[in-house]
This record gives sequence, structure tokens and C-alpha cells, in this order.
Amino acid sequence: MNADHCNQIFRQCIEDYHQLDQVDQTIKNPFSADSFDHLIYLKNWIDTVQWHYEDLIRDPELDPVEGMQLKRRIDASNQQRTDVVEKIDDQFMAIFESVVAAPNAGVNTESPAWVVDRLSILALKIYHMEEQVSRTDVEDRHIQIHRDKLNVLLEQQKDLSKSFDILIDDLKKGHKVMKVYRQMKLYNDPETNPVLYKKDKSD
Repeated sequence: MNADHCNQIFRQCIEDYHQLDQVDQTIKNPFSADSFDHLIYLKNWIDTVQWHYEDLIRDPELDPVEGMQLKRRIDASNQQRTDVVEKIDDQFMAIFESVVAAPNAGVNTESPAWVVDRLSILALKIYHMEEQVSRTDVEDRHIQIHRDKLNVLLEQQKDLSKSFDILIDDLKKGHKVMKVYRQMKLYNDPETNPVLYKKDKSD
């Protein structure tokens, strides 16, 4: 598993989504359900759908009731995103659990799956920035501004991809320790969100 492989799957997924460009379309994951690639594709699909949720909710003419329904979908999507990232980290944990760490091995600031998360979002930014650069209904200044931004994103993707590959190599060699902290979001849990658990007691 390396960054280029992930980036290729992300691009494939984004292009698959934009064949219809509908947030309610059914995902057709081309990879075996028990494979690492299946999770990588699923992760990016969730991100891609949520990207378009975020576009829709910013419509100034959006009906408030529909807007609240869409906000709920975004919340659910965020939880899905976290769940899939943690499943990806479970895969990495299984890969590296037998590696003997060096005495001076450190812990990375983020787990491999959260780097994958950042690469997935970057792939979306690049795709949609390319759309802006390709527009024919705007002035040259718009094209130049967004071409400059695209170049920055491409450089960022290159740097982050290299960092990811170095991290994976360090984990293989025991130079870094594979360690994961779960997100433990309180607001999604009816037992820890005070608005929800206080409401339950009052009913």
C-alpha cells in the first residue's frame, strides 16, 4: 500500500461519482468487499458525496426544513467517514502488529488512515479546482487564480504522499509505532450529549 495507489483509487472514485453527479446515487464499489481497496474507495465515495452535500446546503434559497434534513445527512456522513477511517486503521494495525519496534521508536502525529483521509480530501480539491481552471464562462483572471491554487494543491499532494510513504516504511521497519486513538465523539452519543440525555429524562 502506497500513496500513489490510494490517489489512483480516489481519482477513479471521483470520476465514477461524476458520471451521474447525484448525491443519492448508489455506490458501485468495484473492489472485493474484504479488500483494502474496497475501504479506500468507500472512504472517498463518502467524502465525495459529502462534498456535494456541502455545496447544496449553501444554496441561499434552500428551504429551511430541507436544510435541516441535509444537515442531518451531513452529520451522518461525518460519522460514516470516521467509522471507515477507523476500519482502515484496523487494517494497518493488523499489518504492523507483528513488527518489533526499535527502542527509540516514536509515534506519528496521526495514524496512517487519517493521512489517507487527508489525501482523499486533497484529491477532491484537485478535481474541483481543475473544473474551475477548465471553465469557459469566466474571465482569464479567474482561470489564473485557480490555476495557481491548483498548483499549490498538487504540490501539497506530492508532499503528503511522500510523507505517507515514509510513515509506512517507518512502521514496517519499527522506526515508528503503530498507535491509534479513537475519535470518541460525544455529541453523536445520546448518552453523552446533554441536549439529548436531558431531553430523554424530561419526556
